[in-house]
Amino acid sequence: MAHGATGHDWEMDKRRRLSVTTRINLFNGVVVTVLCALLATVILAAVQFLANAHLTDQLAAIGDRVATEVEANRLIRPIPTGPIRDIQVVDRGGRVVGSSAAMWGRPPMATFRPAGYRVTAHRTLCDGAFTQSGCHIVVAQWAHGPREPQIVYTAAPRIPFGGHPALAALVVGGCALLAGAVHRLACQGVRKAMTPVRQIRAELDEINSSCPGRRVPVPAGDDDIHDLAASVNRTLARLEAAMEQQRRFATDASHDLRTPIAAMRAESEDALLAPESTSVPDVARAMLRSLDRLQALVTDLLDLARLDAGVPGGGDVVDLADLVGAEMRNRPASAKRVACSLQPGVMVIGDRLRLGRLLTNLLDNAGRHAETTVTVVVRLDPSSGGSTGGVAVLEVTDDGAGIEPDKRELVFHRFTRLDAARSRDAGGSGLGLPIAREIAEASGGTLRIEDSPRGARFVLRLPFATADAGDASQAGRRPQGRPGLAGRLGRPEARRS
Repeated sequence: MAHGATGHDWEMDKRRRLSVTTRINLFNGVVVTVLCALLATVILAAVQFLANAHLTDQLAAIGDRVATEVEANRLIRPIPTGPIRDIQVVDRGGRVVGSSAAMWGRPPMATFRPAGYRVTAHRTLCDGAFTQSGCHIVVAQWAHGPREPQIVYTAAPRIPFGGHPALAALVVGGCALLAGAVHRLACQGVRKAMTPVRQIRAELDEINSSCPGRRVPVPAGDDDIHDLAASVNRTLARLEAAMEQQRRFATDASHDLRTPIAAMRAESEDALLAPESTSVPDVARAMLRSLDRLQALVTDLLDLARLDAGVPGGGDVVDLADLVGAEMRNRPASAKRVACSLQPGVMVIGDRLRLGRLLTNLLDNAGRHAETTVTVVVRLDPSSGGSTGGVAVLEVTDDGAGIEPDKRELVFHRFTRLDAARSRDAGGSGLGLPIAREIAEASGGTLRIEDSPRGARFVLRLPFATADAGDASQAGRRPQGRPGLAGRLGRPEARRS
């Protein structure tokens, strides 16, 4: 058993060691050899067929000459021959009444008869009363003798497959040379075609984390290898962007995590240096503020990790108006006024907890940047309905300074806070809006910043949940998880908070 397994592994290793070029060349060699062998076979078979057909015509012509002599009663015995030595004239009773010298005294060479006068019949007979062994082509035709009809038989050895040995050798040799030439040209073509692949592989072997900006050579032309090289370069570009994004993410995360840790360390050191002037409640309150910030950062990072990993959420049927109402009842009192315009019955399908987190992040962001008022609107947009009957829209608008159009995507980058935000609010983690957009996209919708007369207007659009969709969700429908960061290389991942 072990020996058999070892042999199987050896065969597998041998197959793996064969390169693509070698396998293609072997396949080409086998195919060309088989095709050339078939070509040689067809040529030799055609030569045999044509030669035997010509021989049959010759036998018929000689038989016709002998029949004419029989009908004129001028038949000479023995019948004079040329290249055809086997000739017989047989009467109706099967008795030989004339033959060539070589066939003198032999029994009839055949017993079959033509169907009619002046009609020839031919067959291939083997080991009969012929002067030579082997198979012969026999042609028979009627002749009107002086007293009764007679049959003239002419025969000659059938030409074997390939005809003359020299001709067979010439055909086989020519096909072998043709096979060799075609195989050599095919190998050169494969080698030339695979050269760009070897160059691409060599360049890929040299690319590592220290030189992510290198790209593979793109060959000229418009073939599959050109498309492969272009696709590889696009993938390398996405990988480079992802690596740079991950580096920025790690740097920003470490910086934001280090800030509350440094604050707690400073409070602890101050308390140790001057214990007599330090109040435990004051130190605890100061450290709790830093712990709250640290906890918020860790929670945001865990939420982003789950979203990046494509962890599916629930498939609840959620009324956006009810969701906003519940969030407003649970929010702490604030100096900023919140004005709501909520259209009832705007239903969507998604994870209720995640959608609540999205709304909380939008409201927190708007509350930090609003001057006096935050406006929340829930409505159904029937103009973009298609087959679903409309699009559910949730708008959160503040009356603050707003965001410049060229920075509207920048604020969705992770750990990105605009200068105004940094100067006015040190509590934002830079992850609130990234999480909001991730949740929107995981729910099959979009989150964008759109134009408004004043301030920043965040617009969430989600597919409207019809009655059928709600029934399917209640029956166990779960939204598909989205691919994580590795599956979305190159997409911006930083946000405004």
